[in-house]
Amino acid sequence: MKSIDILAIGEPLMEFAEVRRGGERLYLPGFGGDVSNTAVAAARQGAKAAIFTALGDDAFGREILALWDREGVDRSSVILRAGGRTGVYFIGYGEEGHVFSYARAGSAASLVRPGELPLDRIAAARVLHASGISQAISGDCADAVFAAIRHAKASGTAVSYDTNLRLRLWPLDRARAVIHAAVALSDIALPGLDDARQLTGLDRPEDICAFYLGLGCRIVALTMGKAGTMVATPERREVIPARPVEAVDATGAGDTFDGAFLAEWLVHGDPFRAAAYANAAAALSTLGQGGVGPMPTRQAVESFLRAA
Repeated sequence: MKSIDILAIGEPLMEFAEVRRGGERLYLPGFGGDVSNTAVAAARQGAKAAIFTALGDDAFGREILALWDREGVDRSSVILRAGGRTGVYFIGYGEEGHVFSYARAGSAASLVRPGELPLDRIAAARVLHASGISQAISGDCADAVFAAIRHAKASGTAVSYDTNLRLRLWPLDRARAVIHAAVALSDIALPGLDDARQLTGLDRPEDICAFYLGLGCRIVALTMGKAGTMVATPERREVIPARPVEAVDATGAGDTFDGAFLAEWLVHGDPFRAAAYANAAAALSTLGQGGVGPMPTRQAVESFLRAA
């Protein structure tokens, strides 16, 4: 019997988001990191979520630990590195929208090595979730994620992978090679349309889904923003409409989708129903500022769906 629903592996970050008040520019603290966000989103849907990473034994690391404790995310496998640093990022605003700046080089999470993996926790999970960012932050982390995926498959744990492409972290050719090798070992691929177009060189969503199915995964959920989500399996392909809202801030919407999708898929095993649920959760997450604060609970998502 598996004791964990979703185990995420990757890097959490401390967030500082720009706000302007009375002519002053302020930075409000919050939380980020794609797989950490996904774990929190899943926990808010009632899933038993856990995370594996490393944090600096510093003030920011302790803030993130406190977040996971409040949200019910199991952090018993997290490594605290004495003298290590917790990664930080800043959200500013330019003429074309968000401007992201990172201070993550050499972070505690980027120093994770394959030998530090919690193999028993991976085997105890129903789903292992990782992302392109999980592997981009260092060569050791790329190797650790591959080792985690191999152990998951040997243990009967499903693997979910978000292709999250960050070209600030690595060149496109290496990103493409590593990400597609990981997707080929995964059960569920969660690409975003813009990233997938860069990674595959394809334009049409149906061709992108066919490409990822061809790598060997059995479910693709291709998020397309206001155009909805294309869900594909070897037997069926369908576009699940987006839920229109007056968005305030889309930071973390993709991570919310991932967490809600996995949590709902684990309830009934239907990826099409899971995508409809996750589209609603992602829409609600855009109604406030920041990556974590506006993430909805299951009760909020179900109320939103009933009212639609």
